[in-house]
Amino acid sequence: MFDLLIKNGLIVDGKGKEPFRGDVAIRDGTIVEVGKIIGRAHNEIEASDFQVTPGFVDIHTHYDGQVTWGEELTPSSNHGVTTAVMGNCGVGFAPCRPTDKERLISLMEGVEDIPHPVLSEGLPWNWETFPEYLDSLSKRKFDIDFAAQIPHGPLRVYVMGDRGANREPATKEDINKMAALTSEAISAGALGFSTSRTLNHQTADGQPTPTLTAELDELVGIAKGVQAAGSGVMQVVTDFKGSEGEFEILKEMVKQSNRPLSVSVAQHHRVTDGWRNILNTIEEANKEGIDLKAQVCGRPVGVLFGLELTNNPFSAHPSFQSIEHLTLKEKLKKLKDPAFKEKLLSEKPQLENNPFLRQVHSRYHDMYAFEDEPNYEPLPSTSIAALAEKRGIHPLMLCLEILTQGDGKNMIYYTFLNYGEGTLEPAKKMMEHPNTILGLGDGGAHCGSICDGSFTTHMLTHWVRDRTRGEKLSLQWVIKAHCQDTARAVGLYDRGIIAPGYKADINVIDLKNMKLHKPEVHYDLPAAGRRLMQYAEGYVATIVNGEIIYLNGKPTGARPGKLVRGSQRAPLN
Repeated sequence: MFDLLIKNGLIVDGKGKEPFRGDVAIRDGTIVEVGKIIGRAHNEIEASDFQVTPGFVDIHTHYDGQVTWGEELTPSSNHGVTTAVMGNCGVGFAPCRPTDKERLISLMEGVEDIPHPVLSEGLPWNWETFPEYLDSLSKRKFDIDFAAQIPHGPLRVYVMGDRGANREPATKEDINKMAALTSEAISAGALGFSTSRTLNHQTADGQPTPTLTAELDELVGIAKGVQAAGSGVMQVVTDFKGSEGEFEILKEMVKQSNRPLSVSVAQHHRVTDGWRNILNTIEEANKEGIDLKAQVCGRPVGVLFGLELTNNPFSAHPSFQSIEHLTLKEKLKKLKDPAFKEKLLSEKPQLENNPFLRQVHSRYHDMYAFEDEPNYEPLPSTSIAALAEKRGIHPLMLCLEILTQGDGKNMIYYTFLNYGEGTLEPAKKMMEHPNTILGLGDGGAHCGSICDGSFTTHMLTHWVRDRTRGEKLSLQWVIKAHCQDTARAVGLYDRGIIAPGYKADINVIDLKNMKLHKPEVHYDLPAAGRRLMQYAEGYVATIVNGEIIYLNGKPTGARPGKLVRGSQRAPLN
């Protein structure tokens, strides 16, 4: 007797092979048979009209706070993700001395747009060391599995105090301590180590991340700490300033540790071909035996603007700032008042101390009205700049029209990476490169501006089924990229494939009728905090460790997910 039998589905097994028709039998959280199965089960799913795939493994999330207060890792688990990897970009909450709590909250708030009240109220802080943080999480139940990485920012502050926060060079003693703590964390179950070297990452009060200027000896020393643990991966986000020198650092980290490293790569709008040079360098490194990969994504990297979101094109206008505290209904009433509207549109925005919004006001050609059916590859002719020019009005006037229509919940999509040519063709080339992996979804982060945790669904609806502005991707390619490839990239060899002996993490998908909905604002975080949520239709069932956690898009309440401690071996068949 099986626990669960999925019958007559089109099996896309995660290995990249052609789909085939068959059954999948599950017992004790493990796949035990695949093919034409004779036998009975306590529960059956008829899948003759559906696709059966492994659960998705999302290697770039920021659930470091959410896992301490929540049980549902949304918006990831409701998009077919069955394993999420957090602790990316060098930010997190462990290790942490009691005196540094505010520092780490400010860092996470600034880098990942998770509001201070949410973190202040939600985090229990029942840990100091990273192993204690993992122990705390191991006692909790979740809808999906997750794994953690030790982040460089908290690690540096823990060892160096004010010197670390102020980006002073690490001493040899500092480096040895950071290396030892990294090794300890990985031995306790951390999946790896992450750091940030980008100016885009700042604390809530505008200070660069503590890790921005970390030097070669510090990063190599920590990498050796990863090596000492005998397993673990490394993740880096960088601007590639002085790219030759930056690559030498990345390559040296891998060479000295013999551990794999991934680095975020996207198309910059000012240097639209820069990504090609980066991937060429990564390819050459791999030819030298250096295990270096790029994390890339299949849609623009951008933010959503709205009247109840973190930013909009009027956020730097004094008149809007005067009403920012109002409810949405009250805001909308003011913005529709002719006198207020005239004043708002005529005044000069205060951009001196806000480089992000200063950039926004020069890039209306990168903004698009976000429709009820989200379009992540919009035509340049539909940009705010293009439509405003056709009507002979200022782009800001059009922005105001869009945002104040209806109930004021309309959004504008601002694409600042991966869409410099008004097409996703560069993203396709990045995804298809042999030394890249899918990532950058940022589930759990950017609560009031981004909802890219849904990119797993977008890969199916857009790239496999609906794309019209270029070639599509095959279903088996996308599933392999989201399952086996991502799982293996972080050392999780026990999942990502439908075959006997592998974890029973499975999606049953109705690809024909799959639909990605527009993000919506929810106030369901601690302290009534705001976040963007995005829902989808088409997930007939999502199964984790053999238990159904979503059935026809609705959560079942099952909590089979848990902390995954460290790398996992492939099953012995």
